[in-house]
Amino acid sequence: MCSSRCAAGCCGAMTRRGFLSASAAAAGAVMLGGRLLGAQDAPPAGEPAWQGPGRKYQPILRACFVRRKGEYGMRWPGQVYDGEAARKIYIQKIQDAGKDLNVKLDLRELPLYSLAESKAWLAQAKDAQADGLLVVLLDRQEHAWPTANLAIDSGLPTVVYSPVGSSFTTNTAGPSRKGGAVVYSTDDFSQPAYGLKMLAAGARMKRTKVVVIEGARRREAVLPQLGIQLQYVPAATFVNAYNALGEGEEMRKMADAYIAQSAGLVGGATRQDVINGARSYMTARQILQDEQADGISMDCLGSLGPTKLSLPCLAWSKMNDDAIPAACEADVGAVASHVIVQYLFDRPGFQQDPVGETAKQAIIGAHCSCPTRLNGFGRPGEPYTIRHHHAQRDATPHPTWKIGQDVTSLDVEWSSAARPARATKAGGAATQPATQAAPASAQPPQAELIISAGKVVENVQVPPAGGCVISVMVKFDNVEDVLAYPGFHQIFFYGHYKRHLVDFCRLFKLTPRVV
Repeated sequence: MCSSRCAAGCCGAMTRRGFLSASAAAAGAVMLGGRLLGAQDAPPAGEPAWQGPGRKYQPILRACFVRRKGEYGMRWPGQVYDGEAARKIYIQKIQDAGKDLNVKLDLRELPLYSLAESKAWLAQAKDAQADGLLVVLLDRQEHAWPTANLAIDSGLPTVVYSPVGSSFTTNTAGPSRKGGAVVYSTDDFSQPAYGLKMLAAGARMKRTKVVVIEGARRREAVLPQLGIQLQYVPAATFVNAYNALGEGEEMRKMADAYIAQSAGLVGGATRQDVINGARSYMTARQILQDEQADGISMDCLGSLGPTKLSLPCLAWSKMNDDAIPAACEADVGAVASHVIVQYLFDRPGFQQDPVGETAKQAIIGAHCSCPTRLNGFGRPGEPYTIRHHHAQRDATPHPTWKIGQDVTSLDVEWSSAARPARATKAGGAATQPATQAAPASAQPPQAELIISAGKVVENVQVPPAGGCVISVMVKFDNVEDVLAYPGFHQIFFYGHYKRHLVDFCRLFKLTPRVV
């Protein structure tokens, strides 16, 4: 956790941050049920004792097949296509996907044989307040594509699956350009399966609650377009809970587990530093339980920097390892990015400050809190050491990123026609913008997802370099001006998911900005 959020991008009446007011050799470990687990155990992510509204919610999805009655004959997909066999295969695959996603899946196994049946099915889906639709076309003729278009125009997020033989580009060109829908034209079922995952993720996102520890008063807000609920609580909440908690056996065991499975304590970090980090984790856990929330963020430098309390670097690392979105510096854009990455890709990400590296035309992502389970929840963590924050205090796990690993970057920003006046500090540095209301004529804030992909080229050693102790250098595709790489506090995460994020934007009418 290194620097305050830059006040460059405006989100309605505020900036994004203040929106709405040496390589390791050992593998990561966690404590699960009192047993020390090493990387070889590949343990599942920790299941919290509480469940926020996003985690508890079971999305309602509806799926159907569409085809004409009778034989296909000369018209596509033709008599060579065994539509009945395909339907049976897809029934099983759709049901399996629904079980994996833990959704309420209402699959109509009998095809919609007419446009009238299609209209009735769509009306029922809207009455049931379905969170999304999957329309599987086993035909190219008659009411097949009209049904797909009616579903897209229904206002419900829609995934249209067109196996090979059920469409020409003349069928797909128009629907594929409409917002609120994604069209997959392929025999590869992994694409419609991901479509179902997007529908479920979007529904849970709209019900997700995140605690933001900042300021001096309680208040509530909602992130535009995404629906993520923000519950602001005073910074004193954390300080008081930390002091009241004291040091206990559970946090000592957690600290010893981290140390035992690390490549060692380096740079002056001590066991007591790790215990203090575990204390911050358990303080944050208590606040999450009290608020019944799904995720957490904190104005950590502003709230804890002047104190001797442990900054939550280790705490946030463990939270993200355990599939609990945890963002540094009360940055709600980073909150949204963590939520999207975890819900879509089942892995944590690294929130960082971007630094241009001109000799290698790369971006160094630098911060002091990083999860270790970069390969995914329930999978082995990357090897790590334990060291101090860049301010030579507290403790944080420092994982080693794989050289050559595919990486995607995501940053959620908001744009608006309203550009409020800004206050400035002495010297001209921008502070939080004025919280004046936007003009009635101003357009509402629009969520923009800044997306890029590349590969890890280096784990920068700090020291001798300065800055945040976890510094990962990534060479991004097609990025030439590294000194003006857009955004701040982007989330770096394992895998090449640029296209997947663009599809998510299309499905939920967000704006993708591919860099």
